[in-house]
Amino acid sequence: MSGHSKWHNIQAKKGKTDAARGAMFTKLGREIAVAAKGNPNPETNSKLADAIAKAKANNMPNDTIKRSIAKAAGELGDKEYKELTYEGYGVGGAAVIITTLTDNVNRTAGDVRSTMSKCGGQMGNSGCVSYMFDKKGYFAIERTPALDEDTMMEYCLDSGADDYTAQDDAYEVYCAPENFSAVRSYLEGKGVNFFEAAVKMIPQNYITLDPDKQETFVKMLDRLNELDDVQDIYHNVELPEEDDED
Repeated sequence: MSGHSKWHNIQAKKGKTDAARGAMFTKLGREIAVAAKGNPNPETNSKLADAIAKAKANNMPNDTIKRSIAKAAGELGDKEYKELTYEGYGVGGAAVIITTLTDNVNRTAGDVRSTMSKCGGQMGNSGCVSYMFDKKGYFAIERTPALDEDTMMEYCLDSGADDYTAQDDAYEVYCAPENFSAVRSYLEGKGVNFFEAAVKMIPQNYITLDPDKQETFVKMLDRLNELDDVQDIYHNVELPEEDDED
């Protein structure tokens, strides 16, 4: 598949601080709990199975995952969480998509709008930047001596994946969003090790910012990530690997 590889940035994410990792686990835990509400069995709840795979790829411990599933029946109670997506612009015309999970729409919208504004960005209307991205199922898979390119190609064909790219120590596999669960299940059955497994918004092209704008943009990403309701952030800015947040 043509396009810009972000594998080096996945590697960088493995070096997150304990505090950042804890915040990430909290967000992943909420995603699991919401997915588990009404059906805590991942064998019959593909959305929950997908959320668990995403959590495991981020090194979330099994005990923490189990506790998150248990929260679906207890801690969440009658709270209704909504999955909402916001689109907008950062400095330099950067395109940004922010996915949230919230029980208070007004709070979340206000927090996202205020955070973007304070860093030179602005929230836009639905659809203002999403046309610049492709929604795809995405897997980063450990490359091992037993998993050569011929075997990976065979797995892609048999699983229903669309394509893959080969890096020095990983494969990046892409599929249609509606095929994500089937591809994930197939690859899990083959015993591959996921570094990342999620449905993502992947930019069609990347832009570069001058150093000052880049610094401001990274500050906005950091502050958005600190918001409890924000789950994922996607953007089209080419950043040094230690700064990438998409």
